[in-house]
Amino acid sequence: MDLDDRNAIVTGGSLGIGAAIAVKLAEDGANVAINYRRHDKEAKEVAKRIEALGRKALVVKADVTSYADAERMFSRVLDAFGRLDILVCNAGINRDRPIWKMSENEWDQVININLKGYFIYNKLAAGIFKDQRYGKIVNITSINGIRGKFAQTNYSASKGGEIALTKALAKELGKFDVNVNAIAPGMVMTEMAQKIPAEFLHKALDETVLGRIADPEDIANVVSFLCSERARHITGEVIKVDGGQYI
Repeated sequence: MDLDDRNAIVTGGSLGIGAAIAVKLAEDGANVAINYRRHDKEAKEVAKRIEALGRKALVVKADVTSYADAERMFSRVLDAFGRLDILVCNAGINRDRPIWKMSENEWDQVININLKGYFIYNKLAAGIFKDQRYGKIVNITSINGIRGKFAQTNYSASKGGEIALTKALAKELGKFDVNVNAIAPGMVMTEMAQKIPAEFLHKALDETVLGRIADPEDIANVVSFLCSERARHITGEVIKVDGGQYI
């Protein structure tokens, strides 16, 4: 397996893309710690799937905007696994509405979880990876962080910030043999997407050139590749996994 004996953290790992990433990393050999905030039952189910693959799993309830919670999670991971090799930042929310209707709280919520949360986890992982001169960071962003989207000024700004963070951190950590990349999905058929009005799903489908909406596993497959040594010469990149939706 490409990731045998590697140890990973996946934020937002209880549902959707995060759950698929956690399971895929385990399928490819990694032990996986998943962060979650609300979905206790679902997080434990993901852990069971990881353990059924013969890998170690750790479930940690933590608010990604809390530095203290993040430090506690990293400490628990190091105690349980002995080492950390991979960080996948995925936890995020959206609060969509045109900017003239958007509240300050809706802006702050999205920026704090989607961007500050990535900063905190990237910072803590960077310190570990720098010292051990090895590590893989993958930040899950969005094509809307590149192109923008109506009624998503907060979300688009947060995702664009994640891209800038990824590129800057890749420059900082490159000399320590640490790879930092981002994946920008288009529409993905997650629990969140299933609640979107059908007209918006149809519009996203019409934008793609492959004529399909992505499954979470489509994103997870690329994450696993970027965390492997097959991608050792890739860093600072933003890889769109969107079925051609962006173009």
